[in-house]
Amino acid sequence: MFKKILIANRGEIARRIIRTARLMGVKTVAVYSDADKDAPFAKEADEAIHIGPPAPAESYLLADRILEAAKLTGAEAIHPGYGFLSENAAFAESCAKSGVVFIGPPASSIIAMGDKSASKRLMREAAVPLSPGYEGEDQAPDLLANQAKTIGYPVMIKASSGGGGKGMRIVHNEKEFAAALASCQREAKAAFGDERVLIEKFIVNPRHVEIQVFADNHGNTVHLFERDCSAQRRHQKVIEEAPAPGLNDQTRAAMHKAAIAAAEAVGYRGAGTVEFLLDPSGDFYFMEMNTRLQVEHPVTEMITGLDLVEWQLRVAAGEPLPARQDEISLTGHAFEARIYAEDPDNDFLPATGHLTRLSFPEASENIRVDAGVEEKGTVSPHYDPMIAKLISWDETRERALDRLIGALGETRIVGLTTNVSFLSRLASVEPFKKAKLDTGLIEREKAALFPAPKALPDTVLVLAALTELLGHPPHGSSSDPFSPWVAQDGWRLGGRATRLLRFMTGEKAHLVAAVYHAEGYALQIGATGYEVTGSVMGDIVTANIDGHRIVAAVVSNALERHIFLEGAHYQLDLFDPLVAAENVDDDTGGLRAPMPGKIVKLFAAAGDLVERGAPLLVLEAMKMEHTILAPVKGKITAFLAQEGDQVDDGDSLVELEAEE
Repeated sequence: MFKKILIANRGEIARRIIRTARLMGVKTVAVYSDADKDAPFAKEADEAIHIGPPAPAESYLLADRILEAAKLTGAEAIHPGYGFLSENAAFAESCAKSGVVFIGPPASSIIAMGDKSASKRLMREAAVPLSPGYEGEDQAPDLLANQAKTIGYPVMIKASSGGGGKGMRIVHNEKEFAAALASCQREAKAAFGDERVLIEKFIVNPRHVEIQVFADNHGNTVHLFERDCSAQRRHQKVIEEAPAPGLNDQTRAAMHKAAIAAAEAVGYRGAGTVEFLLDPSGDFYFMEMNTRLQVEHPVTEMITGLDLVEWQLRVAAGEPLPARQDEISLTGHAFEARIYAEDPDNDFLPATGHLTRLSFPEASENIRVDAGVEEKGTVSPHYDPMIAKLISWDETRERALDRLIGALGETRIVGLTTNVSFLSRLASVEPFKKAKLDTGLIEREKAALFPAPKALPDTVLVLAALTELLGHPPHGSSSDPFSPWVAQDGWRLGGRATRLLRFMTGEKAHLVAAVYHAEGYALQIGATGYEVTGSVMGDIVTANIDGHRIVAAVVSNALERHIFLEGAHYQLDLFDPLVAAENVDDDTGGLRAPMPGKIVKLFAAAGDLVERGAPLLVLEAMKMEHTILAPVKGKITAFLAQEGDQVDDGDSLVELEAEE
């Protein structure tokens, strides 16, 4: 076994690898960029080497610098994690030439499976089921358009290299094809340095089922069962589970057999995932093979009791697989929810910021949390905005799902927008609970997953008000215990003290009038009165409202008040007239960048008249393209950024004069 390994990655996966290496007595070396100098993974490794600026192209993607770090520290092997250089054949070859073991498949397997077009041709030879499509080298736009027409709409355009939902578009008709192709190619070029695409028949309402495979250098290949990853948004997985529910034994066995055939066809070694689309009729088709450890590998670990990182290290060190196929068993059911810094209500736009509060449920045999950041840390615009993975396990799917929903309800994140509430709704929506899964589920259940704003419950206002009142009792200080100035009953010479609290949700004001009593408070919200007592300990507020005892968490962040109650997260802003007077609106009426990025395409020019919802420009951020739309009908007076310009969060992009 290796004595020391280098981890050519960051965040959650780097911490995950460090944990297993420590248990195995293997020393670890982390590499980190300027943005990650205080990151948890850089502190937890036995050694850490600085490799450059925040941009991945200047740090985590620099193979030479990472190999230099391995040589400097005496690391015998390099674990690439996922993303970055994990599926880079040239890097795997460079490791071999440098005498460092690449903890992953041979470069030949990465090359064979890394190019989606070539891999499909290879799978055809291995008799692995394929859907109709085009994966040829001729990339002329007219030819691609004709191929799409021949295949029959709808079709999926996919980047030939890479994955993670980048460089993918569904095209429903001929009119959409040219624009979708151009966008795909730009995104693929930016993310993978390769603008080639393939086209395949888009299967309506398929399930996304993948098989975890493992192979060693001794001729052994096994599967570790399957995962269902059908719950997706923008072609990226949101909640995964293992095993895939509702598969009959015949289909399950056929998929396992096809996955092993795919791995053996490329002389695979190490951990890999063979991904299939399963159509409603029960037929399945090869989609791609990820030649690395997957983000969702914990659900496989939870149902098998195996440590896949340990298996990776043992196979890379030349050992045979730790178990034969007949020795691998499955117990129970597991889910993984990916917690991201993103805004589900704004097309899942990634968010950045400082984590004022980050609290997860306590880990146990049923609950696991793999987090890349810690409280007071930062989610940077330079990398994937994943905060953590929340994993649950139990003996049945129903119980495991209940545990996941409960754990999401106990998760408290303050400081930036997250998808936690969305995940709770998704896990609770009826089709998901009943395992009626397919990749169109989120789109189909929009009404339940993106509900219209409801009236703020009085209970939330009571909790917010009680927290303020208990935090700022109306008394001064005195050394005399009998002095009226130390009493907290709100007594005043002209009558009991009354305090008016104003909370805001957007532009809407919510007033709470509080009258102090010796035993608590009388609160008035609109026409309704409440008698309230309670206490605060840290974030936890215990309130007795008209004899009804309620426990919730209330977290303050400047003037923000975050109330976590019964699995829901409410945000209120405490109105401060002094602060409000300082914040005079200086908006010029322009459109602003929702996050840092690069302008890659302008769709109009100054002087153009545009309709509401018309695309104005494309902003590339975090390797994904985001189209900025006109919020109203009007006339463009100026573009304040041009194609190729880098912009920061909040920068004005367009001046638009609304039509009266």
